Amino acid sequence: TAIGRHLKGYLIAMLLLEVGMIGVFVSLDLLLFYVFWEATLIPMYMLIGVWGGERRIYAAVKFFLYTMAGSVLMLVAILVLYFLNAQATGNPTFDLATLTRFARTLPWSTQVWLFLAFFVAFAIKVPLFPFHTWLPDAHTEAPTAGSVILAGVLLKMGVYGLLRFAFPLFPQVAQAAAPYISVLALVGILYGAFVALVQPDVKRLVAYSSVAHLGFVVLGVFALTPQGLAGGILQMINHGLSTGALFLLVGMIYERRHTRQIAEFGGLWRGLPVFSVLFLIVTLSSIGLPGTNGFVGEFLILLGTFRAQVLFGVLGTLGIIFAAVYMLWMYQRVFFGPLDKPANKSLADLCGREVLTVAPIILLILFIGWCPGPFLATIEPAVQQLLALFG
Repeated sequence: TAIGRHLKGYLIAMLLLEVGMIGVFVSLDLLLFYVFWEATLIPMYMLIGVWGGERRIYAAVKFFLYTMAGSVLMLVAILVLYFLNAQATGNPTFDLATLTRFARTLPWSTQVWLFLAFFVAFAIKVPLFPFHTWLPDAHTEAPTAGSVILAGVLLKMGVYGLLRFAFPLFPQVAQAAAPYISVLALVGILYGAFVALVQPDVKRLVAYSSVAHLGFVVLGVFALTPQGLAGGILQMINHGLSTGALFLLVGMIYERRHTRQIAEFGGLWRGLPVFSVLFLIVTLSSIGLPGTNGFVGEFLILLGTFRAQVLFGVLGTLGIIFAAVYMLWMYQRVFFGPLDKPANKSLADLCGREVLTVAPIILLILFIGWCPGPFLATIEPAVQQLLALFG
């Protein structure tokens, strides 16, 4: 939503958040990775707690406590790995390549505990069921730009951490844990869909859809098949685009109507045709309609999952069906039906600046849907390196 106070502090928080996220994605040193990981916590806490909605303090504290709990576990695992390596080799280092070679020589039980510590930290950030409860509150109370950054980039740090650190350090444990983590992902997919179905608030519905979509990403990644990994990585990009665009559009209608309650809308298609068409494209992308980016990622994830475990693939398919139900139900309630609320009759359609804000995301949604080749070709080397870890 529009920022009306402390604008300079808001921009500082956004820039610090960007610095932290860039640092997370380029660090190949475990200590540096941890420092940047923690550096994203304070600015996001400030964005929610200072510029958020009515329950912003509750949402910000909940976000902080969950993330901090995971971070402590990760710090302990990093320090244990550091001291064990220093004791065994006489070479104290936080370098990922060095620690990767050493970690695979550790006893199985030690590897399991260290993997669990990393996994919980990353699962909270994804967030994976049952560590997801901070997300709906954070999304709902955050300002629009905060929600977009949270959905588009911040949540991806969790899956990135699994792929960049947990998998290379402990490949055998990750392979052994894959079926159990896939079950958690499936529970998250179905749970997120069912809870989204009963949400009265559009933004909260989109937040719960994120729990389901990121469950899909984790399901694909832990299928440990070429298609599953490629689909999981691509779906991270897709989710950032689709859900980021949804939050932008919800923020635009909130600026006009000052409510996000589904029951307060109806018939918007008649008065806001441009807004309605853009929202429709993004909604169809979110449910994975062929021709949009969501279809490519979900198809690859399901293909990879069916190759690994047929039952998981069937349950994942049910999740897609339920996603279509809650997204289309929401769209029907908001945009179709009679335009009988007086406050909705005078709403202005999107201006040129707002259309230009969303247009690049819409173009990417359609481009990936029709021409995913360049993205998949970029992902392929990383997929092959990950598969090599598991023999």
